[in-house]
This record gives sequence, structure tokens and C-alpha cells, in this order.
Amino acid sequence: MVLDINEIKKRLKHRYPFLLIDRVLELEEGVRCVALKNVTVNEPFFQGHFPESPVMPGVLIVEALAQTGGIAGFSLYEDAGKDITYFAGMDKVKFKKPVVPGDQLILKSEFVKRKLNIWLLKGEAFVNDELVTKAEFKLATVSLP
Repeated sequence: MVLDINEIKKRLKHRYPFLLIDRVLELEEGVRCVALKNVTVNEPFFQGHFPESPVMPGVLIVEALAQTGGIAGFSLYEDAGKDITYFAGMDKVKFKKPVVPGDQLILKSEFVKRKLNIWLLKGEAFVNDELVTKAEFKLATVSLP
């Protein structure tokens, strides 16, 4: 299943400048998701993150992986539209290569398990089929008032 930006916005609460997925290329509901992020020089973080030699902040790559995982896992979550999701932890995060303007990130995340309101996911990010980042992360869903 392919999702455009309008479908992604229906599934995630994130908005500019923190919606970091441009398109979903593959989706197995409740299992895995492959998404695309075009990295352009116009991204707001490049103005302050080494402007003479811009590099995408690693934490934003991990955030993009988490958003991709959210698309995969939360389609099975009955209260997804009512709750908000926060990072609860990150493990085994590795940054293998810098991501720069002009790169196209392919984000692959898979849902591992859920225990109560904690979700365990793992993800990998690629540029030109080369691994640039990988991580395991936990997300917590919290009910909004």
C-alpha cells in the first residue's frame, strides 16, 4: 500500500517542520512500513546545523524512523486518533554515514511488540542502498485530556 502526504497526515499528528515522511512506499499494517524522506537544503534545521557543511541531525533521522514505525504499528491501535505518542527510549542507535541535502532517505521500520501502552520498534535508514542509521526504540501512547 502506498500513501501520499495527505494520507500520512491523517495517520500522524506531526506537522511542519516535524512531519518527516514524504511518502509511504510499502505498508504491511501492524507489521512494517517503508517510507521516503527527500532531504532538501531548504529544511529549517540546515540553517543552524553546520550551515557551511550541512548534515541532517541524527536525532531527526531517528524521529523519521519512529514516524515510519508509527504508521506500521498504530494502524492496529484503536485509540490512535485520541492519544499522543512520545519517545520512551532508544537503544542500539548507530549513525553510519552523514545525510546531506540532496539525499533521499529510505526509512524501514517494523513493529516488534506492544506491552500495555509501550511499543517496541526497530528501524533502519538508507541512502542509495547504504545503511546510514539504525535504531531500536520504544514509543509510549498517552491519553489526551
